[in-house]
Amino acid sequence: MAIDAAAWNALLENEPDPSPFMRHEYLSALHESGSAREATGWQAQFVTLWQGHVLHAACPMYLKSHSYGEYVFDWAWANAYAQHGLDYYPKALVAVPFTPVPGARLLARDPASRAALVKALIEHARQEQLSSLHLLFAQPHDIDACHAAGMMLRHTVQFHWTNRDAKGRPFDDFEQFLASLQQEKRKKIRQERRKVADAGVRFRWSRGADISDADWDFFYRCYERTYLEHGNAPYLNRGFFDRVSKAMPPHWLLFIAEREGRPMACSLIGIDDRSGVAYGRYWGALERVDCLHFEACYYQPLAWCLANGFVRFEGGAQGEHKMARALLPVKTTSAHWLAHPAFADAVERFLEREGQGIGEYLDHLALRNPLKASP
Repeated sequence: MAIDAAAWNALLENEPDPSPFMRHEYLSALHESGSAREATGWQAQFVTLWQGHVLHAACPMYLKSHSYGEYVFDWAWANAYAQHGLDYYPKALVAVPFTPVPGARLLARDPASRAALVKALIEHARQEQLSSLHLLFAQPHDIDACHAAGMMLRHTVQFHWTNRDAKGRPFDDFEQFLASLQQEKRKKIRQERRKVADAGVRFRWSRGADISDADWDFFYRCYERTYLEHGNAPYLNRGFFDRVSKAMPPHWLLFIAEREGRPMACSLIGIDDRSGVAYGRYWGALERVDCLHFEACYYQPLAWCLANGFVRFEGGAQGEHKMARALLPVKTTSAHWLAHPAFADAVERFLEREGQGIGEYLDHLALRNPLKASP
């Protein structure tokens, strides 16, 4: 049964952390473009709970035949199953394909509906004799509901920038933001920006409907090239970006680097006006310039956020180098259920050890905070 876009988005808007990547338009574009489909290992089986004709809860669920495009790595679990002659795939996954952005995953009108949705997901996985169920990069309400249902929790670390100084006040501009950093970090950022400017690179940005088809075509050239240079085909095809550019234009911000009047690099940022959050997503370059990645992916977006009153910039998965650019560590959480009792026991013990390691890692990162100490 098709899920009405207005009903789905109404549930999402009711959530405390409604990222644009959970919108009906975004998920539909993944499937309609063929980027996420059964042939690529993403068989959609969305789950909905209704009371009469009213949608009370819903989530995107996929049967996965591999673990690519998830960013919470369970390859070791799959290998352990294989070594014991057991099938780990297919598994059930509640996530946004190729999108490690924290936010709402279990859309629900109320806590009871959320709890019922988790119960339905586990029961479905059990009835279908799936090895496991995984819910990735979820908001706290979702994690609480999963934990209450007996699912195991796993933590990872991302790096986010927040528009506030040591006293919690928003910055007026980029220079004031730089002034909040330790001298060494401030000096390094200025040197990196100067290298890009001295190379003759200038930036322009466009938002939403102002991003031309030619700019989208150029962006895709850069995006595709980045993947191919790393030996992989891109997850997302040109048809996907064509769909989201038309279906949800206010949520896209494109920075294009130019030299001598020709485009040579770009970065695409997701944005949400309601929450004031920007999301670093994709970047690529056709020419090499020292420090261009930092300028395109961090300094230009941060300057834009400061000029437009945005409160947070999420830098995506992994990358300790982001701390030098004042993106600070944030713990993200996923929830997991395994059908096999012995493997569930082993994974639970592993997650306990891993969780202690994550705690120690966060303590270590805290010692490297680039901000000046608060007076």
